[in-house]
Amino acid sequence: MRPLPIDQGTVLIIGAARGIGRELARLLARRVRTLVLVDREAQALEPLREELLLHYPTLGVLVESHDVCDPRQVDALLASLGAQFVRVDVLVNNASEGDQGLYAQEGWARVEAMLRANVWAPALLTHRLLKPMLERGRGGILNIGSGAAQLILPGSATFAATQRFLDGFTEALRLEVEGQGVTVTRVAPGPLWEAGTEGTESLAPFFHLSLERCAREALAGFERGEALVYPGLGHRWVMRLLPMLPRGLKRSLGRMALRSLRREALLLPGQAPKTLPLSGEPSPA
Repeated sequence: MRPLPIDQGTVLIIGAARGIGRELARLLARRVRTLVLVDREAQALEPLREELLLHYPTLGVLVESHDVCDPRQVDALLASLGAQFVRVDVLVNNASEGDQGLYAQEGWARVEAMLRANVWAPALLTHRLLKPMLERGRGGILNIGSGAAQLILPGSATFAATQRFLDGFTEALRLEVEGQGVTVTRVAPGPLWEAGTEGTESLAPFFHLSLERCAREALAGFERGEALVYPGLGHRWVMRLLPMLPRGLKRSLGRMALRSLRREALLLPGQAPKTLPLSGEPSPA
């Protein structure tokens, strides 16, 4: 297996302003030649850009303000990179969206936003950037997803479904590019919070995992060429055991989770959906 073109390469990170995307940027800054940081608002990226340049003055940092859920803005992003003669060696797909709410009560605009962020955006960006990587015989695609792909999650039907897409998409893509110098990996973390953030106390110590460590494990697994990375020892054990459970038992666990949600009055009609912590963030990327 050829090494990933990270050292002195160009890495494009979608959703770089926060969460795992931000931590990956910090880890990669000491190794790459150029980081392309993409988020909806350029202002959200400026603090990270200033931090990286302070520590690595010779690093090339490009800040691109684009909503990758809009096809026209994806075209604008790639056109901007082309105009600057930027060749992407590694793509990090980290634009996750998710809400908690009964499907029938969700507004369609919110459902569509999740489908665009979690399915459409990574599919399109990969389609645009994969072919040039294959032509060069080197490259990498890192898809940041969630362990929800393994679960039956009433109250998160759309989000869980999008994660199953990312799982199947990544696995099939790996086989298509096998032996051609391109590494494709999916990272599937559990819920993550920064230290001191509300919700951390509900996790057993066995499941505590910092954003920084999650990013480190994600990058290490990617460089080893792993198909799937479950960051965190506790989360990894649970995710490896889940496929062994009968589907009927998974449904029963899903019913228990739904009853718990209803007891907490999170799904009452007319109440705003509660945001899930995804990809290491207390709010959607």
